[in-house]
Amino acid sequence: MDIEKVGVIGAGQMGNGIAHVMALAGYDVVLSDVKQEALDGAMETIRANLSRQSSRGKITEDEMNAALKRIRTTLKLPEIGLTDLVIEAATERETIKHAIFEDLLPHLQPHTILTSNTSSISITRLASRTDRPERFMGFHFMNPVPVMQLVELIRGIATDEPTFAACKAVVDKLGKTAASAEDFPAFIVNRILMPMINEAVYTLYEGVGNVRSIDQSMKLGANHPMGPLELADFIGLDTCLAIMNVLHDGLADTKYRPCPLLTKYVEAGWLGRKTDRGFYDYRGEEPVPTR
Repeated sequence: MDIEKVGVIGAGQMGNGIAHVMALAGYDVVLSDVKQEALDGAMETIRANLSRQSSRGKITEDEMNAALKRIRTTLKLPEIGLTDLVIEAATERETIKHAIFEDLLPHLQPHTILTSNTSSISITRLASRTDRPERFMGFHFMNPVPVMQLVELIRGIATDEPTFAACKAVVDKLGKTAASAEDFPAFIVNRILMPMINEAVYTLYEGVGNVRSIDQSMKLGANHPMGPLELADFIGLDTCLAIMNVLHDGLADTKYRPCPLLTKYVEAGWLGRKTDRGFYDYRGEEPVPTR
């Protein structure tokens, strides 16, 4: 099927990035959220990021303006139902995602494809609560969306081939690369990445190294662009903990047990960059390790 209009649910960091790349690729986008300030902030971010791309010569000013005109925002979830492809990018909590799809179902067109940008939750389980499990799949972008080239496409047990082909065509039109993943906890990227981050937190917890030495070791010793604790702060420690819990619960293996120190940081509300404190304190001119 031809996809022309895309609905994005959630105007946070992932949602505004998805709206950005979709509009730039020529899709008409409807971006929804429950808060007007979130929508206003998303449009400011999209405008700033497109302007940065334009100033660097990656896109023209005309392309920037055309992309901005293709994005419409709404507080009314039913308006998302008039699109050809829905990408849910709300908080990484399964109960919230189920509630969103339940509210959206009565307003969908018969042909609309439903997808979730979830980084770890079962696609099969999410799909089973809808009226179209065959037209439901995982559409997992990497963060930051305008920069990262990979998109994980995850089939649920019922996902049919036309749905996969339609989503793959969208990824191709975005100029990104699709990785096909099976529906197991955390899929490919986070199945590998999150245990590494969790092990880095254990390394800190056990006193093997401090925040700075752990990050420097992985940047200079393994040529990683960011250290694992710096990366955890960028992702959000609450998101890291949620994914580790999905792995631990879904695979029943103690090697995926979240580090108690990670849990403690989340309980303190030190979630990383978005709260100005995590493994680093971002409230000054330069990030300072908190441990």
